[in-house]
Amino acid sequence: MEYTFKVSPANPGTEILIAELGYAGFESFVEQQDGVVAYIQKQDWNSEMLNDILILKNPDFEISHTMLEIEQQNWNQEWERNFHPIVVDGICTVRAPFHEVPDTKLDIIIEPKMSFGTGHHETTHMMIQLVLQNDFVDKKVLDMGCGTGVLAILAEKQGAAAVDAIDVDNWCYLNAQENVERNDCSKIQVYEGDASLLSGKRYDIIIANINRNILLEDIPVYANCLNDNGMLFLSGFYKDDIPKIQERCEEFSLKFIENIEKNLWVAVKFIN
Repeated sequence: MEYTFKVSPANPGTEILIAELGYAGFESFVEQQDGVVAYIQKQDWNSEMLNDILILKNPDFEISHTMLEIEQQNWNQEWERNFHPIVVDGICTVRAPFHEVPDTKLDIIIEPKMSFGTGHHETTHMMIQLVLQNDFVDKKVLDMGCGTGVLAILAEKQGAAAVDAIDVDNWCYLNAQENVERNDCSKIQVYEGDASLLSGKRYDIIIANINRNILLEDIPVYANCLNDNGMLFLSGFYKDDIPKIQERCEEFSLKFIENIEKNLWVAVKFIN
């Protein structure tokens, strides 16, 4: 069952709504600029379940929704039909195994399955741009919230000496391992977990494409792991969130350098 919620104000309304829906049994979410699309298995659904979602009764928020029952489909077939290769800045192609070999300098083969990170979303696309624009040669790199592993793979192809790729989701962990092997990468170690794995680690470059709240929580950990003059690339949030992200980074002596923008999403670069 698919529910599409329109939320005003979207921040923090969407985050509160997702938390309540998750507690009620919804299992996956796609955040949008003006709300969220939420999914629940039909066998876990009942027509009265929204009655217990408190934010829907809160006068401080205007929330509307539509509901759709999704028919069973061959999702692998749907994915293959709709997943087209992308080319970033004429340099890097991200494609599936069944696409033709491109003539770009860099070729990354990704089979995402249920993981995030094909380059199609604005945040991944911009993070690929930042990796292409900066020097990764002989650098120790962290890809935090690695999803498919696409950014870790690109970091190795750009000359990184060693890359740690971490994701809290087991499916992403397994998928990233598959994609690392698929791209013949030898310098990437994939781990399942969160920022607690970073104790005692040091990096020249940290890449984190995660949602805003996790970034705000984990920025102190990233700052503690960065070597002198290390670079921090962050994405997963909107342009309006930059002041909060920048303020948090500056608390830990991280200097704002630049940001790039695509459809209101942003990617930001800081230096230690």
